[in-house]
Amino acid sequence: MTETIEVQERGRTIAYSFDDMLKYHGPGSPGGVAAAFKVLQRAFSILSPDEPPQRREVAVRTAFGGPGARDGFEAVTRAVSGERFTLDPGLARPERGRVLERFVFEVSLAERSVTLLLREGFVTEEFIDLARKDGRSEQEEAHLDVLKAELAARLMAGAAADVYDLADP
Repeated sequence: MTETIEVQERGRTIAYSFDDMLKYHGPGSPGGVAAAFKVLQRAFSILSPDEPPQRREVAVRTAFGGPGARDGFEAVTRAVSGERFTLDPGLARPERGRVLERFVFEVSLAERSVTLLLREGFVTEEFIDLARKDGRSEQEEAHLDVLKAELAARLMAGAAADVYDLADP
């Protein structure tokens, strides 16, 4: 059975699979799309455990600037177009090290919010080094595509609670 994320809009429940989110984004950043999928799964399980949240009440703030995550959040919540998505470098947690410092996601629903931190073991140093490198060669771009797909597979293989920790308030 395919995992989905559900939201409500205008009295209807809408379910999104990872593939649905990836279709919206395109093939460029499957790891970022998977990150958004797991963030929303984890956040919704805490903020709205009994029913899907209202789609247009979800807001996201993050230090992670990847286009796959942004588009994943937009596909499900319409937070980007609804101006409820904020890229906030100030949320970064340098004490977590350069691999994990930007993988910080605050999801809000109505007046409640949770901050989620990616656990160790999903993102590699090689991925971060190559993703942040300017002027990548064609060979490096191809290798980065492989690393992005591997990241997506690792993220999607785990339960959301095993991928993201709830940050201390």
